[in-house]
Amino acid sequence: MAGSLSPKTMRIEGFINRQKVLILIDTGSTHSFVDPYVARKSKLLVGKSQLTVKVANGDSLLCQGYCRAVPIQLQNLKTTANLYLLTLGGCDVVLGVDWLQDLGSILWNFSDLTMQFDFRVTKVQLQGIQPSSEALEVVEDVPNLLKGSIKGIWLQLIGETVMPSGENREPVLEQVIKGFKDVFAEPHGLPPPRSHDHKIKLLEGAKPTCVRPYRYPYYQTAEIEKLVAEMLKSGIIRGSQSPYSSPVLLVRKADGSWRMCVDYRALNKDTIKDMYPIPNIDELLDELYGAEFFSEFFSKLDLRSGYHQIRMHEGDIQKTAFRTHEGHYEFMVMPFGLTNAPSTFQGLMNEIFKPYLRKFVLVFFDDILIYSKSLGEHVKHLQVVLGTLRSHQLYAKESKCKFGCHEVEYLGHLISKDGVKADPHKISAMQQWPLPRNLKALRGFLGLTGYYRKFVKNYGAIAAPLTALLRKNAFLWTSNAQEAFERLKASMASPPVLSLPNFSKKFVVECDALGEGLGAMLMQEGKPIAYFSQGLKGGAYHCPLMRKSYWPW
Repeated sequence: MAGSLSPKTMRIEGFINRQKVLILIDTGSTHSFVDPYVARKSKLLVGKSQLTVKVANGDSLLCQGYCRAVPIQLQNLKTTANLYLLTLGGCDVVLGVDWLQDLGSILWNFSDLTMQFDFRVTKVQLQGIQPSSEALEVVEDVPNLLKGSIKGIWLQLIGETVMPSGENREPVLEQVIKGFKDVFAEPHGLPPPRSHDHKIKLLEGAKPTCVRPYRYPYYQTAEIEKLVAEMLKSGIIRGSQSPYSSPVLLVRKADGSWRMCVDYRALNKDTIKDMYPIPNIDELLDELYGAEFFSEFFSKLDLRSGYHQIRMHEGDIQKTAFRTHEGHYEFMVMPFGLTNAPSTFQGLMNEIFKPYLRKFVLVFFDDILIYSKSLGEHVKHLQVVLGTLRSHQLYAKESKCKFGCHEVEYLGHLISKDGVKADPHKISAMQQWPLPRNLKALRGFLGLTGYYRKFVKNYGAIAAPLTALLRKNAFLWTSNAQEAFERLKASMASPPVLSLPNFSKKFVVECDALGEGLGAMLMQEGKPIAYFSQGLKGGAYHCPLMRKSYWPW
């Protein structure tokens, strides 16, 4: 809370291959380390390492590699360090005693967080990052401070292990959850055969796809071996002699761990695409309004590794084969990355929940939303849904589930009885979006803001100068684009709460012609339900909002 990890450390910002990093200079570390994510991002050459590190909690960790003579820029100092790859928390690089001892005599002031030393006949001074002004007071100092005229609030911090399921739930809901503990358990063995076992139908005359494996950095090979061993143990893959083969790659998760993904792009090109309808998010949200009252209780269930709870059709198992540096394997369950996998999963969920869909259940792939008007009704609905999952041997992850909430996050929206609003975390990401320097960055910004365009009045007209840059050879950042970028971020700062439509009452559509396009607002009883807009095309308005067929109600 004071912003300083220890009296014997100092944090400083630096650069590795032009990548900005946070460096911890630590006199308590015998060696120097770099996070594997930083090593990959900085394109460092990684060699083998057998170094085992004992960390503060007593655990021993094996380093994932070794980088020799890494160039580091520390303010006005250019230096090099030998870095071991180790997953770090709170910083990107640790410079330990092995680096400090090469500096010779060091004058280190831990109060001012400055270091002074001679480096190659040049006097160098490094300034550490100062902690915030807030600090913790030790217990012995509290009585002395209380004698003075200082006024404030004293807090006592007590360490406590917080369980994911420890939210304030109604006791009756807790009883329901305890009665379905098996639904939240870790699955063992293969899922049962079902009518929606995944099939891969190939184009006529298609030959078995075989793509050579990618080359991996050294520290990733150990991760691949570890993940393959876990999947073999759980039974979701097996050894293969298939003529098919797809390469694998590792993708970083949000928590810093790795997810192994199979690159099925070559196989997907030869796969016949099915036409199963994927739910429209706006239509799903429209279903949340009851005929007379809003729903007040919400529960959200998140299935555990959803795709892996569906088996592959026996005749198509060989087509899922993938190859690593140590072997050839194939999936017994539906893997991620296959072109028709979402349709198969949604088809299964629609089939098992068909009697309850749009009555008190919404399903979008592995996200299940249960909504009810009263607590008693919600208990019955929750029992029905959990019983359905149990009967079909589908498993949910309790730590990602929410039960009996008055407000719940669902598909990037916050849903309550008052209506629907944009997720504040997504709004924050839009506000912090850096200035787009290329088409990819611009598409990312427009894709994120466009997902919430119905919350913004005249979105199409505001974004028109930016969407114009998406044309071929048209990306040129101008003052108009800069103004549109800032206006769009300002419009996203505080989007309104949109009411849910009541289809038993009349709707009002208000249209507004602008200089850059046409806007419209759908209202009911004076409250906005959605905003629609269309930019100018070819000097004329081509807005679908004016067509009667656009409004299904």
